[in-house]
Amino acid sequence: MSEAPRIWVDADACPVAIKEILFRAAQRAQMSVTLVANHALRTPPSPYIRSIQVPGGFDVADNEIVRQVIAGDLVVTQDIPLAAAVIAKGALAIHPRGELYTTDTIQQRLTMRNFMEELRSTGVDTGGPAALHPRDKQAFANQLDHWLAQRPSTKP
Repeated sequence: MSEAPRIWVDADACPVAIKEILFRAAQRAQMSVTLVANHALRTPPSPYIRSIQVPGGFDVADNEIVRQVIAGDLVVTQDIPLAAAVIAKGALAIHPRGELYTTDTIQQRLTMRNFMEELRSTGVDTGGPAALHPRDKQAFANQLDHWLAQRPSTKP
């Protein structure tokens, strides 16, 4: 029997409101949620929720997620290269604003990310992301609920 799908969270930049949605879902669905960050995280006491603290450094948390993720898992991240890496391993990736990254869309997102990075390197102010809006939280919760409904049952 294969392992039940798990949720991995790129927790360094994940909004608190999204973590709270994930904590409630972990309890409700009785499934594993693992937050990975380069600093200590507080998580509610639960057999379904844990955190992994990795050393500081460029992409250390991302690399840990890629190392541990398996096909069928879900990764919550704003990091486009991380999303591409987990999709390549057969996992799914979702942005905290509810966008589901797919094999069909990830290349376009990588291209746009690289273009924006190039603009910033030339001194162009591209601005930052907008504040998390209630509709973003709802979009995330809807995508999460859809994934939870689609995952295989692990009960006998």
